[in-house]
Amino acid sequence: MENVDALAAMVPDGAMLALPPEYSFVPMTLVRALIRRRVKDLNILTVPINGLAADMLIGAGCVASVECAAVSLGEAGLAPRFSAAVEAGTVKIKDSTCPAIHTALQATEKGVPFMPLGGLIGSDILNNRDDWKVVDDPLGQGHGRIVLIPAIQPDVAIIHSPLADRDGNVWIGRRRELATIAHAAKTLLVTVEAFQDESLLANEASAAATLPGFYVSAVAEAKMGAKPLGLVEHYAADTDEIAAYARAARSEAGFDAYVQRTVFGAQAAAE
Repeated sequence: MENVDALAAMVPDGAMLALPPEYSFVPMTLVRALIRRRVKDLNILTVPINGLAADMLIGAGCVASVECAAVSLGEAGLAPRFSAAVEAGTVKIKDSTCPAIHTALQATEKGVPFMPLGGLIGSDILNNRDDWKVVDDPLGQGHGRIVLIPAIQPDVAIIHSPLADRDGNVWIGRRRELATIAHAAKTLLVTVEAFQDESLLANEASAAATLPGFYVSAVAEAKMGAKPLGLVEHYAADTDEIAAYARAARSEAGFDAYVQRTVFGAQAAAE
């Protein structure tokens, strides 16, 4: 068992870092630790969308590129630092779609160099992705043209879970996208609300919702580790805090003040 700062030290500069969507166990305590570590040149992969985590890393100058279907704060509006980076051209954007990102990870999961995907045919997005190949149906079954999506293998993926056991098995519930991320990534770093002594693989009910420890590189305890985002069935998102971030981050100075308070200041020291 590690601490959160030790996990942050395992994310090298320049790594491809996979982030889960807002509804699926986002490790915000670990994200703040990465900002404090001043990690740089990350290539963010949102699986398939993200919001606060990606926006804060971008605003803090930690990111070189983003591959995403979307980066948004949802009901709190646009992701302001992401939007500013796109407009200024300071971060390279690789436009993608939800199915394409999942397909690319599934290719790595299955040990193949690419996977086919049909729903992109006719989309303008193909004009911006010269790494995706459009080919005729290779089986000659008359299904028309199809897109080949290259496999993606993130260097590091990070998640926050409610529970792990002492063997490093991690509960992910019904969030099977987290299993795909874990299978595809070279390194998986996990923060958890709590540990239990009994193995999560000891009974069928919990085993079916558990990521085996051989997919997990390191685990650290982080109470309320998803805040201000929510953790389903444990605590709700702090919508007031997210809205406060959205207002502050509209300007670089406002973002810097917010980060000083929540990442480097007394509030962060309590994590």
